[in-house]
Amino acid sequence: MERDYPPIEDHGIIGDLHTVALVCRDGTIDFMCAPRFDSPPVFGSLLDRGRGGRFELSPVLNGARLKQLYLPDTNVLLTRFLSPDGVAEISDFMPVGESDHVRAVVRRVKAVRGDLRFCVRCAPRFGYGPETHRARGEDGCVLFTPRDGTVAARLWTTIPVRFHEGDAVAEFTLRHSEAATFVFEVGDVSARSPASAPHYVAEAFKRTTNFWRRWIGKSTYRGRWRDEVHRSALVLKMLFSHPHGSLVAAPTFGLPEALGGARNWDYRYTWVRDAAFTLYALIRLGLTDETAPFMQWIAERCAEEGDGI
Repeated sequence: MERDYPPIEDHGIIGDLHTVALVCRDGTIDFMCAPRFDSPPVFGSLLDRGRGGRFELSPVLNGARLKQLYLPDTNVLLTRFLSPDGVAEISDFMPVGESDHVRAVVRRVKAVRGDLRFCVRCAPRFGYGPETHRARGEDGCVLFTPRDGTVAARLWTTIPVRFHEGDAVAEFTLRHSEAATFVFEVGDVSARSPASAPHYVAEAFKRTTNFWRRWIGKSTYRGRWRDEVHRSALVLKMLFSHPHGSLVAAPTFGLPEALGGARNWDYRYTWVRDAAFTLYALIRLGLTDETAPFMQWIAERCAEEGDGI
């Protein structure tokens, strides 16, 4: 499916404290660096729709209204397609705390109303785009292998797929209330994956929603803008790197203020100014668990430079 470059505001974000993925309102994951924030992108069509790679998933509905929202007090993203011919919903999340070596994106699509036709295309790219790879697999598991022979990504799917130029593609129909699931993994995928378990998606969903709700439940904010404040806090939390205790200024790179502009820097670094504002906001909310590891990180950097705090 050919698509123009969508506006940034047409995206939701999901993450697991190692990296994040951007999900467009049309159901496409078009930006994801994995397995870490500073890794090359496996999906980058937001920057280069020809060579960037993407994970498309959407119903075949003409003129559908698109809407995105989050499950309350979580970073589980819902993308809804509303049409007189039917209603479809995609649930997207990244499981938290499962592995330090593999990052996973869980996608569950459901026909909420009506019998609906869907299209899916999982098209990862490696080496910032031009590096070739091949796709192979069976029994619901697809392996994506770059030319160096290492397996770099894996897709678990509950529906049969076919292969086209290194991509996994399929068209399928879901009847009313039926669902299909996809789990995309990046990193060291040579070991056995928990995603191969029969009830993995349901269990990962429960663990992930409980994690986010426990964390935001520590907030002491009781003002009138609770939903907006907590949503902002949850987004800021996704910018933290669990292994390092620091946070990125933004999880993206190469996005100028205007097409052809020069302000297209790599923001996947810790900017002390932005980090200070973030920590101040979280302290005001009573979410002080985030301050200790990052303050330790600042102290270590200052010691290396010979400066005090």
